[in-house]
Amino acid sequence: MKSSRLLSIVLLLQTRGRVPAAELAERLEVSARTVYRDVEALSAAGVPVYAERGRHGGIALLPGFRTDVTGMTTDEARALFILAAQGAHSALGLDDALRSALRKVMAALPAPHRPAAELAGRRILVDPDKWTTRPSSATSADGPSGHAATARPTVDLDVLHTAVFTDLRLRICYRHSGETRLRTYTVDPYGLVAKAGTWYLVADRRGRPQLFRADRVASATLTDVPVRRRAGVELAEVWQQLRRQVEDRPADVRVTARIRRERLDLAVRILGGALTGPPRTGDGDEGGDWATLDLAYPVLPAVRQLLQFGDSLEVLAPPEARRVMAEAAAAVTAVYAADAPSP
Repeated sequence: MKSSRLLSIVLLLQTRGRVPAAELAERLEVSARTVYRDVEALSAAGVPVYAERGRHGGIALLPGFRTDVTGMTTDEARALFILAAQGAHSALGLDDALRSALRKVMAALPAPHRPAAELAGRRILVDPDKWTTRPSSATSADGPSGHAATARPTVDLDVLHTAVFTDLRLRICYRHSGETRLRTYTVDPYGLVAKAGTWYLVADRRGRPQLFRADRVASATLTDVPVRRRAGVELAEVWQQLRRQVEDRPADVRVTARIRRERLDLAVRILGGALTGPPRTGDGDEGGDWATLDLAYPVLPAVRQLLQFGDSLEVLAPPEARRVMAEAAAAVTAVYAADAPSP
């Protein structure tokens, strides 16, 4: 849109000072002739912009001119503060710089947009790190369960989003991990968390915090009852509490397995949360074709996660884990046996 392009020119000149027309054209993906026409339009609208020809020329604003318009919509302001909400800059030592930058951005935002931007940072968090818990078939907090992080929610996230920003109670039909029937709950939302690409609703149910995976919410309905959050409690605090409950769960089932060396890198990536130590090589396996893995799971059925490696992985111990694997493999075989051609 032309209006968006004109605003981009003003903001670029405000930030950079004099900018060659060719550079503006490249940044905005238009021709230099279009840039000069845009400059004329800005000048006609009262913006003190001018063009200088020659080797050291370019487009510039008169010295001292500043605009209070940031060009951000309410949704854009929300997006910026959501992106920065979880302190993803810690590894680079830039958290202080980020907080300082956000304060400046907040000050520059038009006054009507500031409440929405501030609320977004308190209602939505982005946590890019994978779960470090041992995989399990079910958890009380409905955290990771061995499903891919890219699972798509069956309910429209807009309903959950609206609930956390309008401070209304929410009625959800929810399927817990390992169950087929739906349960109905009325919850008090604190906010939404994107954990390694999977969305979660963080809410109180009967005054106690609980984590709900968005892709297990079959339906969600806003009520007309105001939310009842615990006084002084914010999303970040509740999220940290629930995350610790999931990740600090004890892993009492110790498993030893061997895997073909060519699949080792893949296994380390997938099973990272279950590994209790580095893979062991050179344990006397024939030809050095195998590596040994030491794993831990909170429940025995979770060992079925290893089926995805097919005959490239063998569980060595304990015997009950081998039994689980054999039964699961037999069940899979039975599903496809009916399609096998007769001898």
